[in-house]
Amino acid sequence: MTKLDDLHKKWMKEPAYKQAYDTLEEEFGLASALHKARDAAHMTQEDVAKAMGTTQTVIARLESGRIMPSTRTLQRFARATGMRLRISFEPEQSASER
Repeated sequence: MTKLDDLHKKWMKEPAYKQAYDTLEEEFGLASALHKARDAAHMTQEDVAKAMGTTQTVIARLESGRIMPSTRTLQRFARATGMRLRISFEPEQSASER
């Protein structure tokens, strides 16, 4: 079975895929961070949903990157998974650094 990470590495060598991914990098990064926080807490989407007072469908949407959550929602997710929310700003990379 091919792992998603292996496919992603392979596809990142294709210019069109890389450009599309880079355009959505922040959204993918946030979705990945949410999933990692839940995984580190050894919780299911249903567990997090119950702790947040919402539904599993909402958690699935958050983790898919299809919606951009508010900081309040991120804070609730962090508390539900026993994490602390940290938001930072970083300088943008120049085109030559990408």
